Amino acid sequence: MATHESHKKRSGLMDWLTTVDHKKIGILYLLAGGFFFLIGGLEAILMRIQLMEPDSKIFTGELYNQLLTMHGTTMIFLAAMPIIFGFMNAIVPLQLGARDVAFPYVNAVGFWLFFFGGLLLNLSWFLGGAPEAGWTAYAPLSTVAEDTGVDFYVLGLQIAGAGTLAGGINFLVTIINMRAPGMTFMRMPLFTWASFVTSGLILFAFPALTVGFFLLMFERVFDANFFNPDMGGNILIWEHIFWIFGHPEVYILILPAFGIISEVVSTFSNKRLFGYSAMVFATVLIGFLGFMVWVHHMFTVGLGPVANSIFAVATMAIAIPTGVKIFNWIFTMWGGQIRFSTAMLFAVGFIPTFVMGGVTGVMLSVPAADYQYHDSYFVVAHFHYVIVGGLILGLFSGLYYWYPRMFNRVLNETLGKWNFWLFFIGFHLTFFPQHWLGLMGMPRRVYTYMSGQELDGANFVSTIGAILMGAGTIVLLINIVISASSKYATTKDPWDGRTLEWAMPVPTPEYNFAQTPLVRGLDALYVEKTAGNGEMTPAEPVGEIHMPNGSILPFILSLGMFIAGFGFIYANWIVAGAGLGLVLITMFLRSVIDDHGYHIHKEEVEADIKGGRA
Repeated sequence: MATHESHKKRSGLMDWLTTVDHKKIGILYLLAGGFFFLIGGLEAILMRIQLMEPDSKIFTGELYNQLLTMHGTTMIFLAAMPIIFGFMNAIVPLQLGARDVAFPYVNAVGFWLFFFGGLLLNLSWFLGGAPEAGWTAYAPLSTVAEDTGVDFYVLGLQIAGAGTLAGGINFLVTIINMRAPGMTFMRMPLFTWASFVTSGLILFAFPALTVGFFLLMFERVFDANFFNPDMGGNILIWEHIFWIFGHPEVYILILPAFGIISEVVSTFSNKRLFGYSAMVFATVLIGFLGFMVWVHHMFTVGLGPVANSIFAVATMAIAIPTGVKIFNWIFTMWGGQIRFSTAMLFAVGFIPTFVMGGVTGVMLSVPAADYQYHDSYFVVAHFHYVIVGGLILGLFSGLYYWYPRMFNRVLNETLGKWNFWLFFIGFHLTFFPQHWLGLMGMPRRVYTYMSGQELDGANFVSTIGAILMGAGTIVLLINIVISASSKYATTKDPWDGRTLEWAMPVPTPEYNFAQTPLVRGLDALYVEKTAGNGEMTPAEPVGEIHMPNGSILPFILSLGMFIAGFGFIYANWIVAGAGLGLVLITMFLRSVIDDHGYHIHKEEVEADIKGGRA
């Protein structure tokens, strides 16, 4: 086994292609997710430009349907999910007091599978047209389409989904097995709890989607007729499979945002989170109930009053643990010494916005009312109040909060506040009028509407709001560029944090903790601060640290899946076989090559501690 001195260090691009360091993989997830977020946002603005005026003919027919499909698919699967995984990678092991995730190699495989899957899907724009069956790909729209767009959709998301599933399993094992001494489950920070429940949801929800994609692929490639009623199939099978995944997916997205808000509100209120135990049980209960509500997307398909009533009650019930969280955040701020940093502004803006999305969700949970709201712009408004007003505001809050930990820089607070107000005002201008558009009868997924229906004004305001959201995002990009200056270098604990990720120096050593910390209570770092200790109390003496080697194999394996995807899309079995062969070769090499990693000597660790680098 190599030592730190003999270990061959890579630099530049090769370092990023071969890294298995959870902190660097977190940055890769954040960069890739941010890139896809910009693409999805551009697609949304183009749709809003088309709908700005009645009878517009800028993006019509197939092109509009492609924008619609790719916007939803990109934002859900390729932007929101990877940004969440970016924060989970960068923060969860640090909050646990761990030196890495449980399976560093699998972690790298998960990222590269996601990246190549997303790349494959977006290349459809240049190779015959993007999918146009909607982001839910309902049959028969997805089964009868003769172009290759839906094939790109199926194979791209199948590859990306395999990466997500690998990541979910990895974090389950990490959180269960790699907590520092004293870090009991009921001492874990709320973001780690949210990540734990989210990983469990991924474990049980994504296989359903994987099965659905296999059926859809076999239907398209081999005429399997699973969803063809003329041949004994049933189109409702796809809806059930998709939403058995699709509604837990909503909580896969929103629970990490809940965790972020809990961390930010507690830190910037200078108070322990109110009702910690209730918040933990509410998180678990939301995850459990998330699997019992999928039929509320299908109230109009004719399942009957008994089925509709059961799922209506379950949908209403999920508002209870969500309400617990809302009140606990408010009580945490009550009487606190609140600092309105940019992260706190996004957190405070999140709370009423998400409540509005929850209220319309309860309205949609009533089957009789849903018959009126269904497939109208009211549903579009509800969904975006939950996902953008909830998830995206939460992710922005987390970005400003943890940016110093991830990038060793703070973001400019003045530009951050411009980012918040432009995005927040733009969001409400975009989606609040869409409630009225839906109640006035405007259907979703349409690329035009006639004048004289009193829909013009609200659509115009909605488009202006979307442009403001885009402007707010541009301010964020400017802020990120400016923050690269050494003027914005950070200290290790810029927010006076309460959890373990703020206990390490800047930049964070590759091994995270020189000595595994001893956790003596909830808000572990705050406990040590109040005890008068400047640092965490170590749970072990200084010793040698084992580290994993980087590897190019995850990149090559994922590239093989990418190549195989092209082979299946174009029915070129030689290309498909070559891609799968590359996958099998990398798996074989990983199995037969002994890679024991390397050791960092005790003397080097002690030198880092004395030099303030650990």
